[in-house]
Amino acid sequence: MSIEAILAPPLLTADLPGIGGRIKSVPEDFEVEEIPAYEPSGSGEFLYLWIEKRDMGAEYFVRQVAKRLDIPVGEVGTAGMKDRHAVTRQMVSVPGQVEDRLGQLEGDGIRVLKISRHGNKLRPGHLHGNHFNILVRDPLPGSEQILQPLLERLQAHGLPNFYGPQRFGHDGETLHQGLALLRGKKPPLSATGRVPNLRSPFLRKLALSAVQSGLFNHYLAERMNAGLLRRVLPGDAMAKVPFGGMFVAEDVAREQERFDAGETVPAGPIFGRKTFPAAGEAAAREQETLRAFNLSPSSFAGFGKLMQGTRRHNLVALTNLSAAMEPAGIRFSFSLPAGTYATVLLRELMKTTVSDEDFS
Repeated sequence: MSIEAILAPPLLTADLPGIGGRIKSVPEDFEVEEIPAYEPSGSGEFLYLWIEKRDMGAEYFVRQVAKRLDIPVGEVGTAGMKDRHAVTRQMVSVPGQVEDRLGQLEGDGIRVLKISRHGNKLRPGHLHGNHFNILVRDPLPGSEQILQPLLERLQAHGLPNFYGPQRFGHDGETLHQGLALLRGKKPPLSATGRVPNLRSPFLRKLALSAVQSGLFNHYLAERMNAGLLRRVLPGDAMAKVPFGGMFVAEDVAREQERFDAGETVPAGPIFGRKTFPAAGEAAAREQETLRAFNLSPSSFAGFGKLMQGTRRHNLVALTNLSAAMEPAGIRFSFSLPAGTYATVLLRELMKTTVSDEDFS
């Protein structure tokens, strides 16, 4: 499979027309609200701030919180990165001793909505998911009729859990850099003609993560193309839904029943040194993914914690996806687990190129 196919993987609804339209004309068209993994206890040495930001990139936002409170950037805790051209609400932790400075946070795109306390700093991944409220403006004529079969199929089958193209850099640049690292080759020149400094811990982590994501997209796309998206294979690594342990599918008929009932889901590989192993036919398909990119399990050695590996659900249930017609367009409301991309769902619905450059 080509790099282009990783950036634009197959669609579950490829045979159905899309509604067209455009998103993010103004930040209020794209609202994201974090679903925390837990509520703050109300006591402890850290302040937990429920913050709304508008039209502000994730990294810039963290720097602004640190600057306005006069603390190091590393003392600002967040559970996840939120979109730039959007209105987003999320939890942020800061040291308790800055409580008398919280008034300095307000304004210029930041509002503090609620203040509490907790005993530990907020860490990446401390969230269950995100709730989205998105307006697609100027959809095609007849979109109300076009939309119904799209929604029915996605709700019946689930959303293929592909990574969005923003994961891979402009034209897949970050993915190419990560592949060079794993192959022991010199990285390709950047779009500006420079040699990327992959000794930088930040860029190194970004590039290797892009490879893991790209390999997963390849694996899942091949499975879709073979008609195996909703079939449990012998040896599949299975995960309990929504959160639970991993196990290997041995009694395939029994596990197919549990999958069809929404109790479990096959989980594809995020390759690394400690990825939970599949077996049998499923393991063989995963090895084919590595061979397609001239990689092997040994390719992931020597990168420490950056390449430990894990598993990712192949499908995401869309039980709360709804759509409402408005004068300006169609408003979609839905929740997704942490790490699942709203742009992947929008691409299924709109059938247009969804720009991802502002999803940072």
